[in-house]
Amino acid sequence: MAGLALKLSAPWRFVKLRSLARFSSIPSLKFHTTASPLMSATVEQFEQAKGRLSTLKNDPGNEVKLQIYALFKQATQGPCNTPKPGMLDFVNKVKWDAWKSLGSISQEDARQKYCDLVGSLVTAEGGSSAQVAAQPAASGSTYETLLVTTEDKITTIKLNRPAKKNAITSGMYDEIVAALAQAAKDDSVITVITGAGDYYSSGNDLSNFTKIPEEGVEQLAKSSAELLRRYVSAYIDFPKPLVAVVNGPAVGISVTVLGLFDLVYASERATFHTPFSQLGQSAEGCSSYTFPKIMGHAKATEMLLFNKKLTAAQASELGLVTEVFPESSFQSEVWTRLKSYAKLPPKSLTYSKQLIRSTDKERLHAVNDAEVERLTERWLSDECMNAIMTFFQAKAKL
Repeated sequence: MAGLALKLSAPWRFVKLRSLARFSSIPSLKFHTTASPLMSATVEQFEQAKGRLSTLKNDPGNEVKLQIYALFKQATQGPCNTPKPGMLDFVNKVKWDAWKSLGSISQEDARQKYCDLVGSLVTAEGGSSAQVAAQPAASGSTYETLLVTTEDKITTIKLNRPAKKNAITSGMYDEIVAALAQAAKDDSVITVITGAGDYYSSGNDLSNFTKIPEEGVEQLAKSSAELLRRYVSAYIDFPKPLVAVVNGPAVGISVTVLGLFDLVYASERATFHTPFSQLGQSAEGCSSYTFPKIMGHAKATEMLLFNKKLTAAQASELGLVTEVFPESSFQSEVWTRLKSYAKLPPKSLTYSKQLIRSTDKERLHAVNDAEVERLTERWLSDECMNAIMTFFQAKAKL
């Protein structure tokens, strides 16, 4: 039995059966997927991704390898059409379940997801995902944690750490600020932020709190505060229509800044969670002002104080989300609509946004300053440190 293996195109080509045993008890791995996006990877980019996969030095883990296998099969053969292996054929059953869980998504979409995933793995090892990315934005800027493209007058900023659920590192904050500045000046009409893989974003990468500089915790809190202030200000000051295409679960800062977007389109499987008090922290992203204004004080309190997680339908009912789309047609419907919006007169859109947003702009900057000041205090408090340590300890036991 130990000789049975799951084959993948990489240096870590064989995974023994014992390593896959923990997957065999579940009927299928739930790789939530979407329909064909506007800018899918070409066959050439897919072939490049296959080649770059073989350059990986580190084993990404069984679950990621199963995702790669399933996406490869879907991209090359389409939906799973082979008989289900017997219960005792553990390895092939796990592989079949992974492929089957992708459902009826198109080969083009599977190709794009495959490229996104391989690109994130290559980037994590210090390489560049450029060879498997879509057409880069006209400015020629390159990013380590983002895929920034411009097509059909739409600049798309895609959070590109799918293996880490698009958790936002300190460097990623800087890159998003830079990408927004680039999009504000380019020839696009609309700017879109979305996520690669199954998550929109799992929020702040908590490893940010473990990298203590020589100057101490106080310096870390100070630099983090200034970074957060600049990050949120980039949304407040962004001049063009800004659209969030929420392709999956969203957590923390990726949720709180949604009140600063002009449209928020969500897949039906998206969720929205702001677990600040659980981590001994407080609201940010101007949500202490925008959330009560959007959904009322009582519902905002449930989210911001008591960590309530919203479904996409609930978020839509409360006004945080503009519209919810079926998972099967999410990407095709959203991008078709955005392409039509991008054909509207650009100055009319920009000036109309200014009129809608100008009355709140000064207030939003003041709210941002107040939230950052309070968070700085929270980060330096024993309560916050203990909460984060408890979180890491609980995570280590999983």
